[in-house]
Amino acid sequence: MTSLGKTYTHPSDDWSDSPQCILIVDDEPRMRSSLRQLLACAGRSMFECATGSEALSTLKSQEIDLVLLDINLPDISGLEVMEWIAANNIPVSVIMVSADAHIDSAIRALRSGVVEYVRKPYDLEDLQHKVDSALHRRLLERCNILMTARLEQSERLHRFLVESSPDLIYTLDSDGCFIFINGRVESLLGYTRTELVGSHYTVIVHEEDLEHAVYAFTERRSEDRATSNIEVRLKCKDNNYRHFESRHIVAMLSAMGMYDNRVDEQEEQSRRFMGTYGVAHDITERKRAEDTISFQALHDHLTHLPNRRLFKDRLELSMTQSHRHGGVVGVMFIDLDRFKLVNDTHGHAEGDELLKCVAQRLSGCVRASDTLARQGGDEFTILLPDLHHGDDASVIAEKIQEELKLPFTVAGQEFRATASIGISIFPRDGDNANILLKNADIAMYKVKASGKNGYAYFTSEMNSCYHERITLENELRQAVKNAEFELHYQPQVNVNSNRIVGLEALIRWRHPIHGLLNPSGFIDMAEEIGLIGTITDWVLDKACSQLVLWRTMGLNDLRIAVNVSPQEFNNDDVVERIVSRLTRHDLPGDALDIEITENLLLHDVSGVIDKVRHLRERGIRISIDDFGTQYSSLNYLRKFPIDTIKIDKSFVRDLVEHHNSSPIIHAIVGIARGFGMLLLAEGIETDYQKTILHEMGCEEMQGYFFSKPLPANEAELLLFDSGRWGITEGISGVGEAMFLPIFSEHG
Repeated sequence: MTSLGKTYTHPSDDWSDSPQCILIVDDEPRMRSSLRQLLACAGRSMFECATGSEALSTLKSQEIDLVLLDINLPDISGLEVMEWIAANNIPVSVIMVSADAHIDSAIRALRSGVVEYVRKPYDLEDLQHKVDSALHRRLLERCNILMTARLEQSERLHRFLVESSPDLIYTLDSDGCFIFINGRVESLLGYTRTELVGSHYTVIVHEEDLEHAVYAFTERRSEDRATSNIEVRLKCKDNNYRHFESRHIVAMLSAMGMYDNRVDEQEEQSRRFMGTYGVAHDITERKRAEDTISFQALHDHLTHLPNRRLFKDRLELSMTQSHRHGGVVGVMFIDLDRFKLVNDTHGHAEGDELLKCVAQRLSGCVRASDTLARQGGDEFTILLPDLHHGDDASVIAEKIQEELKLPFTVAGQEFRATASIGISIFPRDGDNANILLKNADIAMYKVKASGKNGYAYFTSEMNSCYHERITLENELRQAVKNAEFELHYQPQVNVNSNRIVGLEALIRWRHPIHGLLNPSGFIDMAEEIGLIGTITDWVLDKACSQLVLWRTMGLNDLRIAVNVSPQEFNNDDVVERIVSRLTRHDLPGDALDIEITENLLLHDVSGVIDKVRHLRERGIRISIDDFGTQYSSLNYLRKFPIDTIKIDKSFVRDLVEHHNSSPIIHAIVGIARGFGMLLLAEGIETDYQKTILHEMGCEEMQGYFFSKPLPANEAELLLFDSGRWGITEGISGVGEAMFLPIFSEHG
């Protein structure tokens, strides 16, 4: 600004040497103090206000260059102060500094004329830079004002201000060709002035805005009637020496006609039109900020799909159009099956990548008129407008299922995702958006309850099931709080010695209304709603305390096996929780046998294997329950430190007289022998089954053939019934192991 001071030194206009005034408006004294210390320097005067009213008074009495304004003030808001500034045409720049996180506030602030919007807490260097830029821009604006007021006094001053302006300033002749344009054109658009002078204005106007821009670039009117603040996109030059992030900028254009006043100063119609003078202010960053804020308000930040707010708006619009023109509207609620497994196994970063890939696949399954949205987590929704029949939604659902059959890549491994899809139809299943979404959600949960990986339409019967489920969830939470569970025990027998060698304990829920419930009625729900850990801890405590009681009665060789849900092995503290129960009850490690299912073996990651190995190192035995029913693999058996294989009752049930023995059982017996593992058969119901299994080499069995599950006191009597199993000496018939799977039920 030194050259400007030398150019114009009229004493009444020596504004370049006067300090720039900054007004800080914030109701927090410490915030005002910190801003003053940060921004104060030579050449600046600092003012402070705690309320909006004080700010208005200061702006009325003092010429301020820059206001740092908070939105939330004790009397009037910062937005109202901005409205007052705009209404009174106060020449001041405003930077909004606020902790207000509402998107609407940011949009209103930008549209009201603030030059920057800074959220608290702010970066100090960034704020200093923005303040310096705003003050510099203010100086340039004052230069422009001075240029207009003193144009006839100094041509040199005029040229300096034009060339230093942050805006694009130009003049066109009567044919629309450039006769002057300032140097700002090179930094904004990449053109030199030589290239544009003599060229038609359409060279720099975006093709889609030509029709709109013609009124501004050929403006003949002047003064109040002239064109003001028209948004136009201007093209950047495509060259090899300068890179532009975008191929165009957005400019706010104001223009007016130029006339030769020497012809006739009184009658405008008699004046000779010379061309058009205009100013284009770059608002690209402001438009980008507005677009970003608007997009984030209506779209999911991860997948960039519409969010639930935009989805609901489009659903309500489709319902209105359907009501007016006929037809039906479909709503699909999609939930990925086993997505939690990806997050827990590979981390949230891989889970996010999977969600983006799923979103891309789903986008390819819908029509151009449909809307795919992300509700949150692993849930998506699809709006299907203009359906002829409700059943037409099946086409999209089947297409989605077919598309998901192709594997995804997660952490370098193939992962096959499936989805449960619920469908509701307007107007059949609801007359507003919330009901349609809720009913589609209910139908989706019905699919999950039926085995997942499918789709279903909502029916009125599902609604009652949904309410029953909610009731059962609440009752289960209350059952955990009130300890409404108990354990029943079923004997396990060594058929070689004809002795009881263990007991399996089965959890029961003593429901206050429905009576005694089997685990099949509530364990899956407990896993889904996050109660399985609490139930597991209760069973471990109950089993260990019962074992201690029996040991005080002389049964010192008993061992207990506890069936632990695969979900537990996703928790880092599972080993500590299991071991702590043994420590609390002063039991040795070999007193406990942990039963796992083959589902856990599928988690072929070092974390799960390490946890099982840590348990084994503590002396705790490991058994595979229901072996052979799912994904049996010799490779898994080799990796996991397994002690016992349990033959599932479904194979035992196939053993009937006059039929060949099961080759599957023969194979399982061979596997157990080959790996040096113990073998136990479940679900023995007939003497024939017992005999055949014994001949195959299985020595330990359990089932209703021997005894049904018994309460603890009756199981205790059974243990001391020395004559029932051919036992002749007291309690010597109690053998090596006492098994206690929590969540299984063996006949």
